[in-house]
This record gives sequence, structure tokens and C-alpha cells, in this order.
Amino acid sequence: MTFNPTKHSHCRYNPLKDEWVLVSPQRLQRPWAGLYSACLHSVLSFLCVGRVEDDANDNDEIANDESQKNNPLCPGVTRPSSKEPNPFYEHTFVFENDFPALLAEIPDPSNDEKTAKDDLFQCHAARGVCKVICFHPNSRLTLPRMTLDDIAHVVRTWLDVYNDLASKYQWVQIFENRGDIMGCSNPHPHCQVWATDFLPNEARIKHKTQKDYFLKHNGNVLLLDYIQRELNDFQKERVVIEHEHWLVVVPYWAVWPYETMLLPKRHVLRLSDLTPDEQVGLGKIMKELLIKYDNLFKTSFPYSMGWHGAPTGSMINDDCSHWQLHASYYPPLLRSAKIKKFMVGYEMLAQAQRDITAELAAQTLRDLSGEVHYKEKKNTK
Repeated sequence: MTFNPTKHSHCRYNPLKDEWVLVSPQRLQRPWAGLYSACLHSVLSFLCVGRVEDDANDNDEIANDESQKNNPLCPGVTRPSSKEPNPFYEHTFVFENDFPALLAEIPDPSNDEKTAKDDLFQCHAARGVCKVICFHPNSRLTLPRMTLDDIAHVVRTWLDVYNDLASKYQWVQIFENRGDIMGCSNPHPHCQVWATDFLPNEARIKHKTQKDYFLKHNGNVLLLDYIQRELNDFQKERVVIEHEHWLVVVPYWAVWPYETMLLPKRHVLRLSDLTPDEQVGLGKIMKELLIKYDNLFKTSFPYSMGWHGAPTGSMINDDCSHWQLHASYYPPLLRSAKIKKFMVGYEMLAQAQRDITAELAAQTLRDLSGEVHYKEKKNTK
């Protein structure tokens, strides 16, 4: 018997996180009798708006015309914790989260001699700020259905907020949770920015792994080497989109079914280092990727995404040449708009596991249109 990665279980190494993922392609024919996401969604839709939608994830289209005047993220609406109404913004709108997970001004925990030397019960203050960025005044729109000009405003706002917080905090985490299946509490198009005076776990791990690779390989950057290998040694089999300045790839070590990584093709440490052309190109490739996602299962494709780059704040002047800016998209849908992957059991207790191979996922996404959204096709019929 000869090993075949499309048929036989195997483990793949993730050098960015120093961990392994179990790949089990032989499970693709497994019958499914578990939870369909539409079940919960249907109950919530009926309770909220008195009807059930066919699309389990199209919360951008559910009663948003009616809720626009009451949605706390919409123009002119007064948020519960604010005394003033939101401005009648035309593009993006930034405000501090009304229910932040971090506070800027807090005292240090007690640092007596006993707790300072305790290896089992350690604690440090977590200072920071949480902001919300509304992408657009219209609650019915998501990024793939916005114009390139709309998305350009989003990119510029990311940079403005990032630059402001990077001068004060070690880590600035921009992230978007899209869809109620990902825990998004409001369907209005928006993202969040959490800035902290410490490196969170993911950043701390990637800071170490990229530096270790940099030192071991005579100053080579891990993700730049990875890009070159994908483009030159593997016939682009995991590449989804390639533009002049940007690349979208399903990582060799991907965990989520249709996980992708978006990264610049030149060495870039932080969002603030992007050139004007790269900023324009970013908007174009994001729109193309997200149209492909939506077209996959003809649904408003849910995901969590976020940006990782070199640390900032007190570490801004450190040598971070080992870093490469990148964004990760983690979508949970597996077989259809109603069946998601669950990270449970073996994944919680042992290590991550996936069924569909990264190569098959990349081919599937690559073959989809990234120019015409499926809802635009509907509207032209």
C-alpha cells in the first residue's frame, strides 16, 4: 500500500503555532445526523420577526429594514449606554465599545512576596481599550456586497485606528465575527478592535515561532519562505487568489474546513507599513475572497477573521524583522450552509482535526466566481 494524503489520515505541522493538525480525508463520506444550524436559527428568527428564512446565515437580510431605525449601530440611533445619538455617518463610524472587555485605568493586583513567587497562581493587570468600527450605514450590506470605495473606507479606518492605538499598546487586535453562528450579536456590518498592554496568547506564540525560524534560517522570514514554496514548489495547489501585491492561500496546516490566510507578497511588518497601492489592492482581494465564500454555499458565509502583525507600543522599536503581516479567516461551515464543524471531543482534549484536505478546499474556492455575488445573479433573473 502506498500512502495517499487524499485517502489516508495524517498529521500536518503548523510552524506558526508549533502544533499539529490531524487530517482525516477518509471521513468525508461520514453520514450526518447531528445538529443543523438552521434549527436554532429558525427558532430565533421566528421569535424575533415572526417568520423563518431559508438561509440559515443570512442575518444581514433578516428584518434589517425594520430594525434599521432601532439598531444601536445605525446612524442617528441612540445606543443604550450613550446620551447622544450616533452621527449620520456615510461610510465608517468608530466608537468605544459600550461593554468593553478591557479597561484602560485599573490598579495593579497585590504583589506581595508570596504571590510574586507563586508558580501556580499568577496574575497581572490587563489594561486596554475596546473599539467598534461600523463598516457602512446600511445594515443590509456585508463586505462582499459593498463597493470597492466602501471597502477602501474600511481599510483606511483600520489603519487610522491601528496607528492611534499602536502608539500606546503592545498589541492591537482587529477582528470581525460575521454571522450569528459565530456569536455576532448584531447583524450590522462591523468589526472590533481590542488593544492591550500585553501580548495575548496567539501573538506571544507567533512572536516566538517566527523569531525561532528567523534565527535558525539565517534571517529568513517564515511566512515569506512559505509563500515562495507555495508559489514555486507546489504548483500553487493551495493558492486561492493571487494579485500583484496580495495572496490568499488555504494554509497547508489549516484547521477549519475553508480556512484561508491573506498576506502581502513583500515583507511587511504591520498594517501601518502598507503602501497606498497595497491598501487599494487589499480592498480588491478581500472583496473577491468574500464573494467566493458567499458563493460556496449560496449563503452569507460566517467566519471569524483578524489581523496579526509585529507588536507595537513598548515593543515598537524592538527588532521584529521576523514578523510578516497576515490575516486569518476561520469559517465554520463544512458541508452546506446548515452544517458546521464543531471543535469538540478529540479536538478539545487532544489536537485539532479536519476532514477535507487543504488542497481540496483551495481548489473548491479557486473554482468559484469572485466577481459576481450569487445574490446579484438572482437579482438579474
